Amino acid sequence: MLARHKLDTLLDRFAELEHQMAAGVEPDAYVKLSREYAGLESLVTKIRALTKAESELADAEALLADPETDKEMRELAEMERSELRETVEELAQVVRLGLLPKDEADKNDAILEVRAGTGGDEAALFAGDLFRMYQRFAEINGWKVEILSASEGEMGGYKEVIASVSGENVFARMKFESGVHRVQRVPATESGGRIHTSAATVAVLPQAEDVDVDIQESDLRIDTFRASGAGGQHVNTTDSAVRITHMPTGVVVAVQDERSQHKNKARAMQLLRARIYDAEREKAAGERTEARRLQVGSGDRSERIRTYNFPQGRVTDHRIGLTLYKLEQIIAGESLGEVVEALIVDHQTNLLASEES
Repeated sequence: MLARHKLDTLLDRFAELEHQMAAGVEPDAYVKLSREYAGLESLVTKIRALTKAESELADAEALLADPETDKEMRELAEMERSELRETVEELAQVVRLGLLPKDEADKNDAILEVRAGTGGDEAALFAGDLFRMYQRFAEINGWKVEILSASEGEMGGYKEVIASVSGENVFARMKFESGVHRVQRVPATESGGRIHTSAATVAVLPQAEDVDVDIQESDLRIDTFRASGAGGQHVNTTDSAVRITHMPTGVVVAVQDERSQHKNKARAMQLLRARIYDAEREKAAGERTEARRLQVGSGDRSERIRTYNFPQGRVTDHRIGLTLYKLEQIIAGESLGEVVEALIVDHQTNLLASEES
């Protein structure tokens, strides 16, 4: 059962936000209010639809309970009652999900980091496969991917690649990808046909906005240096690469992809904000041990979360025990959504069970 007082409190808050925004506030305050308003708008629409359906169901029940209701009206009321019961149950479930504790970063864009782990050249090739999988998944979802920094492997793929992914609900749909991804396959370089196991690490960080993280210019040390390519050769003759150190936290980021120092600095600041914001979120989550327990997996990036077994054509997500024999479609990004949806549903189911208990 839905607690009516919770719904009323939420409706009151929505009305209060409308009033405050209409009254005129400072720009920074307005950004926060409008963000909260946008987050509630869809749920408030569903609550109002639920309230209306419940009222109509009560009217139908009253007609059926009235001995003076004629036969024709009774038949109509019976049909309406059946349909309205379904509508009420469907809307109630949507509202239940909408009332679950929110991750404020769910609507944010994301920083995607993929790094080769154990396995040498094969790990770098696998990191490249994973990155292309996410690029295709982003394309399917209408998102934009922009590489911020990349270090290519000797035989292809990436030792490390960092990209910005922007679009609707990017972090909400990508956040459970963080962790160690393992691959089992026969490398192209292996003449004996033996199966090798290698790994790559994925980290998905929510991108921070100005209102999320306050970074003082005086807390930054900015160094410029000459960008270098594979083998250490300098790729240009100007000090365009940028390294930024945030002294209070010790977070260091470096970007050297663009020939423009200005562009590299802007990208480095974007990455720095995301890293600091993520560290603050991790600290807060660590203080909420119960909420942490309910996440899919621990969120620990050293945790092995998924195995891609090429000889058997299967992908297994170890956190929820999901195995799909669709490796080619998943690694191509086309069926990755099935895994993502299963992780989200499992997460919501755990949260619902916790709320109800």
